[in-house]
Formats: sequence, C-alpha cells, structure tokens
Amino acid sequence: MLVKKLKETYESMDQQNICIQGWVRTNRNSKAVGFIECNDGTTFSNVQIVYSTDLENFNEVSKITLGSAIEVEGTLVLTPQGKQPFEIQAKKVSVLGLSEHDYPLQKKRHSFEYMREIPHVRPRANTYYAMFRLRSVLSMAIHTFFQSRGFVYVHTPEITGNDAEGAGECFTVTCRKDDQYEKDFFGKHAQLTVSGQLHVEPFALAYRNVYTFGPTFRAENSNTTRHASEFWMIEPEMAFADLSDDMDCIEEMIKYCIQYCLENASEEMAFFEKMIDKDCIQRVTKVMNSHFKRMTYTEAIEHLKEAKDQFENQDIFWGMDLQSEHERYICEKVVNGPVFLTDYPKDIKAFYMRINEDGKTVAACDLLVPYVGELVGGSQREERYDVLVNRMKEMNMEQETLQWYLDLRRFGGCKHSGFGLGFDRMLMYLSGVQNIRDVQPYPRTPRNLVF
Repeated sequence: MLVKKLKETYESMDQQNICIQGWVRTNRNSKAVGFIECNDGTTFSNVQIVYSTDLENFNEVSKITLGSAIEVEGTLVLTPQGKQPFEIQAKKVSVLGLSEHDYPLQKKRHSFEYMREIPHVRPRANTYYAMFRLRSVLSMAIHTFFQSRGFVYVHTPEITGNDAEGAGECFTVTCRKDDQYEKDFFGKHAQLTVSGQLHVEPFALAYRNVYTFGPTFRAENSNTTRHASEFWMIEPEMAFADLSDDMDCIEEMIKYCIQYCLENASEEMAFFEKMIDKDCIQRVTKVMNSHFKRMTYTEAIEHLKEAKDQFENQDIFWGMDLQSEHERYICEKVVNGPVFLTDYPKDIKAFYMRINEDGKTVAACDLLVPYVGELVGGSQREERYDVLVNRMKEMNMEQETLQWYLDLRRFGGCKHSGFGLGFDRMLMYLSGVQNIRDVQPYPRTPRNLVF
C-alpha cells in the first residue's frame, strides 16, 4: 500500500493488516523492541514501524542498515497520544535490498558541499527529498496554469543556429575538432539554445497563446550561487498582447504557482520554513496576496540616486544595468513588495524588444520581488519590420540568419508579448535555498560535471 493513501484513510483502518514497501531512514532498537522510520517515496514524513522479539528474525531486523529497502507486513494501530497519528506493528519484515555499511547518508547533518558530490544518493536526504518533490509540484503548477487558460505547449529545439540574446555565451554542438562547420553534422555552426523564445514566437502567430518549458544553456564562466550552465525556463508568448497584458499574465502566474505549491507541497514547505528559511512561507504568502506595483526604470534610477550611499556600487546613472542590490532596494525599501520595472533603456536590452515612442527606451519589464530581486523578465516584441531591421543593424547582427524571424513581421504579424521565468530561481525563491546547485537534480556549472 502507498503511504500517501494510507495517511489519507488511516482513521478507518485501525487494527487492519497492511503491507508497505520502502526505505529505512532510521533503525533504533533495544533488547525487546525496535523502531524503524520507513519512507516509501509518496510523502515527506516517514511511517514508524514497531518490531519486537516476537519476530522470528528480530536480530536480523535490528541490524538492518540505513538506506535498505524493506517490505513490512503488520497491523495499523492508531496512536492519538503519540507524535504520529498511527504506527505499524510489524508481523513480518523482509529485506528486499540491503544497504552496505559505506552508505553515504548516515544519521548526521551533512554539508551541502558534500551532498553535491553524491547527486545519485542525495534525493534521499531531507532537504533534497523536499526540494525535488517541490520541483515536481511547481512543474505541475506551471502546466496547469497555462493549460487551463488555453495555452498550447510547444517543444522548442535544444540545438539551434541562433543566439536569441545576442550574448555569444553559447555551447557549440559539433562532431569535428576544427572550425570547418560546413563539413560538420548540420553543415553549419550549431549551438545549444539559450532561450526558446524565438522558436516559440511563430506558434503564437498561429495559436495565439503558447508557452515552452524546457532546458536552456549558457556558456557563462560564472561560479555564483545563482548561475548554472544548464537551467530550465518557462517562456510564454501571447499574440495581440501588449506590455500591460504581459505583466497581468506574469502576476497571475506567480500568484497561482505560489498558492499551488503551498497547497500541494505543504509538508515540504513546512520543512523549508523550519530548517532552511523561517520566513519563506510568510514571504511568498505576502507576495501572493499583494498587488504588483509598476514603476518605470527612470523613476527607479531617481530613487537609487537618493540612496546611493547605501550601495556597494554607488555609481548610479540612467542607462546602467541594475545590480541585485539595487533591485532589492527598490522592492524591499521603496515599494515594500513586488514591483514591475518598465521602459528600460534600449541599449541594455535585447534586439527584439519594442522601441517606445521616445526612441530611447523599450517596452520591457522586470518583476522584482523581495529577497531575490529580479524573478521574471518580459517585453512586448518589436512587430514593425523596418524598425526591427534597423535595430539589428545598430547591434551589428547578421540579418540573414534571422530572416525567418523577420518574415514573421511580413506574414500577418501583430503585436505580441512574452516573458521568461527561470524555473530554478523560482524554486530558490519559494524554498529559501541559497544555491542553484541545490535545487537541480544534476547541476551543471563550470568545471563541474558529476555524472
């Protein structure tokens, strides 16, 4: 029987015989009785197994090692006065797979650094056990949100010939040891995608509302706690939508995802609140119940100039790219809540963002939230063919490789908008976990490729 189902129906199962399988989290015993904390993977909390000398193999059971897979047949007994609502009094305990004594997760606190060396075992440790279920729940929240609103899920390619951001920090995909890409597998230079946005835009001009949700890659030699070489992105695209519509969708999505995770990963969130960040539930609940304010980049710069003495980077000027300390100051001190910054200088934003009437700024937004700063970035896309071509020329971009993208403006184009949410950073925000390496099952960072 699955423990999740058992916990939902235990009140009606007093004194009934049941059978469960799972893994040993702890095993403590005395001469007459022993207690096994068993987890079958369906819930965060364990089930207590009580065994006594009545068992034929009591001595064997008392020596079952941590991590071993077992099967337990016994009687469910309600324990209203105990720490748990019920326990299982074992009649038979069978070892299905014994864990050897060098099992790396012993009953003590292990450092995050140590755990990153054993990604094949760390899902069994409490922090990661909670994290990877939260990751699954948040994934479901994303899909449920968009699917319930009629968005079409598009699988964009991971191998591409374009650099969507123009940053040049891409992983090359090749079968050759030289630079003669015309003789390579694809007959041209190929790379891992940095964003699915350009490939999902054409589908918005057919289905109206679409999204892509998958891995993206950056060959950025950065060893910060917030950067990884491989990470997942949620990138919706909406036709006939301007920047205001875009921000409405972002706000609705963030609030929905928070509520979904609080309801469907309540035990995991309670664990993070107790062990990782005592403010995490209160923080995200406040955001969920907030109205997301809107402020222009120019207004934000004025606020930052007034408080420049408070920053490590005190050189505040219009046209600068805001740092995390600046973003957090705006949302934590000026607004005291989530805020959209809008209308950024065009020179610090991507080529595809719509140029505003002033000719200096673009119809872009970043959602800033307390504790982390930027969480989501979005924009209205430039739908005017000539303006987009001129913008690409200004940035010395090759028009030929993106002619297909320009064609969208000639073949029934319309105003459209979209945004990108870093899935891993959203997990960090929800849980309070500080390092992106601890929210990914197999993190990929510079000079780090375990398995």
